[in-house]
Amino acid sequence: MGAAPEQLRRHARVEDQLCFALYAASKAVSGVYRQLLAEFDLTYPQYLTMLAIWEQDGRTVAQIGQVVELDSGTLSPLLRRLERAGFIRRERSEPDERVLRIHATPSGRALEARVAPVRAAVEAGTGLSDAEFVQLREALHALRRSVASQSPPDRPVPRASA
Repeated sequence: MGAAPEQLRRHARVEDQLCFALYAASKAVSGVYRQLLAEFDLTYPQYLTMLAIWEQDGRTVAQIGQVVELDSGTLSPLLRRLERAGFIRRERSEPDERVLRIHATPSGRALEARVAPVRAAVEAGTGLSDAEFVQLREALHALRRSVASQSPPDRPVPRASA
């Protein structure tokens, strides 16, 4: 998988970059989600957050942030919008009032069934077989875990010498 020295000296093409392939595919898929979710007045991050709540009602804000990989500065206003829409309710924990637990409301639980066709439509739109879809999803999760385990977030990017 190593490149020959002459290949390293040439400028890389955009289409040869893993980061571009991931970015373009993510942009395309999330764009389809965005279009389909508009009918429900949900953004893609709100949809992911609701999935985490439907998966396990009563999670803390911190737990939801971990699942959907959003920081509290992004997640808190998103949760306020979901609460104003009537999909969730926030509840302070009895033992520690600093901890907020998030619960789906009856309206939020009803939303789950209403948006279920969105996922099916996006998956069908990929053109992948069920087996290919699962294989791709698992490969992407493995890639994320591998890169995250090898790349400390504060590591400086090496500069190319001139």
